Amino acid sequence: MKTPLFLAELGAKALGALDAETAHHLTVRMLKAGFGPKAALDTPRLAIDVAGLSLPNPLGLAAGFDKNAEAPDAALDMGFGFVEVGAVTPRPQPGNPRPRVFRLRADAAVINRYGFNNDGLDAVSARLKARERRGIVGVNLGANKDSEDRTEDYVKGVTALAGLVDFFTVNISSPNTPGLRALQGKASLEELMRRVMTARDEAAAGTPVFLKIAPDLADEDKADIADAARAMKLDALIVSNTTITRAANLRSGAASETGGLSGKPLFAMSTALLREFYGVIGKNIPLIGVGGVSTARDAYEKILAGASLVQLYTALVYEGPGLPSRILKELPSFLDADGFGQIGEAVGAGAS
Repeated sequence: MKTPLFLAELGAKALGALDAETAHHLTVRMLKAGFGPKAALDTPRLAIDVAGLSLPNPLGLAAGFDKNAEAPDAALDMGFGFVEVGAVTPRPQPGNPRPRVFRLRADAAVINRYGFNNDGLDAVSARLKARERRGIVGVNLGANKDSEDRTEDYVKGVTALAGLVDFFTVNISSPNTPGLRALQGKASLEELMRRVMTARDEAAAGTPVFLKIAPDLADEDKADIADAARAMKLDALIVSNTTITRAANLRSGAASETGGLSGKPLFAMSTALLREFYGVIGKNIPLIGVGGVSTARDAYEKILAGASLVQLYTALVYEGPGLPSRILKELPSFLDADGFGQIGEAVGAGAS
């Protein structure tokens, strides 16, 4: 039995009084224990097929929330059309020292420098095996901080979780593992994706592979990523991860903390990058828009800019567990206003 939404919202507000990381852990535990809302949605106009996956709606829960695959089904019950667990690395690792998560309340943002803290592949694999497969659940793959062959870490992730997830995301854009973003360079990226795609074909043929990129890329990096995505026939690009940049107008005292910034200040940057990639690759490779989504208008703007799917996470901190259902209830009104029958018709309509 699921918790009524108003009680879940009250619980979320109470958690806001705790430090950010403690609140995060308790939220996941509460969802795992069944204290989460169950959205009753009937939104056939929002159904969409992407990368061979049939999704009930385009709204997904981004990686980082359920790092260890403890509550993917509870997240699906909140209304999300798909859920991405992780990031998971081959071996368990504690991540960076605490404190490592900071709320920027005045900016509706969060800075984190978790550093891929997770229980490791064995634990995540066991949890995914134990659940009854339903809905669309994918996994975000990372590399151990002290790994001698980080590319092999991603291959291990694909091999270990083959048959347990609906998509793999190769995360080479976290700013919190030193040197990880160097894998976005042309030669490194091509070698990485070649080995990952080979492992996918051998262990989990047909399972889509996505690539998650950083928002603060040089023009040369953007061109290299677009070229590699086309050459390797990637199933989708996720645009984008957190940013290491800091806008001058941030008001919160924690704005100077080291780590990746997510939430509202990331919206414009990530959406501009999304539009740029759509202009280069069009609908040949689906795009998944992430960064600063907290309203139905935000989600719709991502879709107009070229996103076939949209993910959020940080907004849940401030808007509570009812946010997914609110966004999904409001999205059809934007379709009506622009004369679209189905959500897929709006993809890229405002990219030019």
